[in-house]
Amino acid sequence: MTTHPTRPPTTGPTAVEGAGLDARARELDRAHVFHSWSAQGALSPMVVAGGLGSRVWDHEGRSWLDFSCQLVNVNIGHQHPKVVAAIQEQAATLATVAPSTAALVRGEAARRITERAPAGLDKVFFTNGGADAVENAIRMARLHTGRDKVVSTYRSYHGNTGAAVVATGDWRRVPNEFARGHVHVFGPYLYRSEFWATTPEEEGERALQHLRRVVESEGPSGIAAVLLETVPGTAGVLVPPPGYLAGVRALCDRHGIVMILDEVMAGFGRTGEWFALDAHDVVPDLITFAKGVNSGYVPVGGVVIGEEVAASFDERVFPGGLTYSGHPLAAASIVAALDAMAEEGIVDHARRIGTDVLGPGLAALAERHRVVGEVRGVGVFWALELVADRATREPLPAASMARAKSELLARGLLPLTADNRIHVVPPCVVTDDEVAEALEAYDAVLTLLDEE
Repeated sequence: MTTHPTRPPTTGPTAVEGAGLDARARELDRAHVFHSWSAQGALSPMVVAGGLGSRVWDHEGRSWLDFSCQLVNVNIGHQHPKVVAAIQEQAATLATVAPSTAALVRGEAARRITERAPAGLDKVFFTNGGADAVENAIRMARLHTGRDKVVSTYRSYHGNTGAAVVATGDWRRVPNEFARGHVHVFGPYLYRSEFWATTPEEEGERALQHLRRVVESEGPSGIAAVLLETVPGTAGVLVPPPGYLAGVRALCDRHGIVMILDEVMAGFGRTGEWFALDAHDVVPDLITFAKGVNSGYVPVGGVVIGEEVAASFDERVFPGGLTYSGHPLAAASIVAALDAMAEEGIVDHARRIGTDVLGPGLAALAERHRVVGEVRGVGVFWALELVADRATREPLPAASMARAKSELLARGLLPLTADNRIHVVPPCVVTDDEVAEALEAYDAVLTLLDEE
């Protein structure tokens, strides 16, 4: 894999100038920016002024190893030169164009995506992000089947827009339940099994039986789609047990239900595969994707469409569209990102990092620290589930999680925490040495938590 510089530049503002810029950034943010998923009064966000590879820094030059990938999306690393250059070149050539036109760069982006998808998924509907990708996939499934209901899991996140947030299972659904026709089930999660399972096989079988009974009870003839994250991410990096997704596919086939796999977070290298579904011997009808496809350099998302669903709209209008669908800057960033990932072996690198470096390193931490209840993951997609008591699996309290985040930042690591978990999600280009640096920081902070 080609490596790129990963340190802050040596030129830039002085410490005094940088402090002023950081203060100005905070002042403007406080005065004018309304943040997502937050009570606004207590916010004090960190300032990020630049990034390169696996690191970010503020104007003063303080640097952090980015093991959050911002929102688990900077798969190719910050400021990859080929992607930046492609965006610049496209901006100088054609900065925008209507979605009704045929644009070469848009077609090239779609071709590269479908080449990585399973056979038979040959069309791409471009959106502006993951939420509206899910929104349009649900719309396609409903129109294709003539049915209304969508089944998804409680431990899931599918986006912030109308149907997507109601398909979501976590707390963010509850104050936003304005969309119709949504049904939720429990997916497999052996560590906190809803099914009294003791093995991955039992968990998978019992989760499938639960889904089967819900489908039967809701009436299969009214269900348009089963919508699942291939690997639920925000909910805790819940890698499905062997056979589970194949069982869902069989259930959908039996009842004529569209299977939608949400790969917004799990796709394009995150699991050490081009699509996370590649490891599970399953072909869905629709795949949603977004930020991982171009590492979030330009907002983009989309739906990869199987031929049967696509054929539904050969003779009738698909009633959906967006002004920025297949935006040239986004398309150019996709082409450059996927080409660079292929040329530099980045997906294989992510797989190796997970198998040989990150996975074993996190497992060693679990052996040393009583607060680690479980380590789970694949590729560069991992979670440490932290507990106050290993025997009861009582989650580590919020105050301790806040301390963990603060202590990791103080040690130069930008973490991603959610509930009682630390999500370990570096760029796919992370190096062995950077993983070692992160493991040292996790080790030190877990030691502090052990002593509480």
